[in-house]
Amino acid sequence: MKVFYGVQATGNGHITRARAIAPKLKQAGAEVTYLFSGRPWEKLFEMDVFGDYQWRTGLTFETKAGHVRYIKTAFRNNLAAFVRDVKTLDLSQYDVVISDFEPVTAWAARLQGVKTVGIGHQYAFGYDIPKAKADFMGSLVLKYFAPVTVGLGVHWHHFHHPILPPIIETDIEPATVQPNKIVVYLPFEDVRQVVQLLKPFRHFQFHVYSSTMLDEHHPRPEHVHVKQLSRKGFQHDFAEAAGVICNSGFELTSEALHLGKKLLVKPLHGQMEQLSNALALEVLQLGQVMQSLDGPTVEAWLQQSRAARVAYPDVAQAVVDWLMQGDLRVDKSWVDGIWGQVHRIEA
Repeated sequence: MKVFYGVQATGNGHITRARAIAPKLKQAGAEVTYLFSGRPWEKLFEMDVFGDYQWRTGLTFETKAGHVRYIKTAFRNNLAAFVRDVKTLDLSQYDVVISDFEPVTAWAARLQGVKTVGIGHQYAFGYDIPKAKADFMGSLVLKYFAPVTVGLGVHWHHFHHPILPPIIETDIEPATVQPNKIVVYLPFEDVRQVVQLLKPFRHFQFHVYSSTMLDEHHPRPEHVHVKQLSRKGFQHDFAEAAGVICNSGFELTSEALHLGKKLLVKPLHGQMEQLSNALALEVLQLGQVMQSLDGPTVEAWLQQSRAARVAYPDVAQAVVDWLMQGDLRVDKSWVDGIWGQVHRIEA
């Protein structure tokens, strides 16, 4: 089977999900071509699992201080180049086309009349799930950014719809947890403001991952460690951490839940998906939310000792098996069987 797999690379969550699926597709005998867009090619890192992948500029969002800026987004994206990339991407030789919210692949498939499978969190929003107050632009993005024929939405709960559990790497090696170690990943925030937020809490060790490093004019306190993005380094710190402070994206929060890390999330304002994720975490009582970089909220969260743990099965393998059988119909009994393997444990 020949598969074309488009992955949105604006954040690391889509890539992380593709990493979980890629080796299983290879093991199943699929011949896969990957395409990544939404991030400069030179800023992609540790991509060996995807082989000789393709890259396009794609579409991305302009953010500042934790807010999406739609007007700047419109000017930043080169729509003419996007249209050209869509029109020149030939998908005729592939048996299956997949889009993890990747717009070049999704729109090329639509124009060519090719049936496309969407795998990702955004496709869960086609159902009645907890949603933040819908804004016009946010609703348009979720509906038209990367449209597909069949959507395999993933979420922390099915909400009585054919939605799958999170697709994560479930074979993560356990590590000894350090009670005072906290991993921080807030890529849409100013790292200087993040360091200031964490400065008062000297009894904890914060490992802040950022694409922007502090210079000599912005010294950091000894208990706040600012680190360059690194998959290996992040996984090491994440495994040892007792808690995670992050935006309310889907993949990292899912991994934290799977390993029983306590969660504090700060949604990216102006992005309906992240605001809705924050709402869902509260509804499901899986984590705490702060709407701004708020010191008292961080302090209260640091002092709590309880965390929810949700053990997820190997959803990636189930999805690959489903893809390889070729029918591409989402059967309720198949979805129910996967959810039957999910276990929530109060840590």
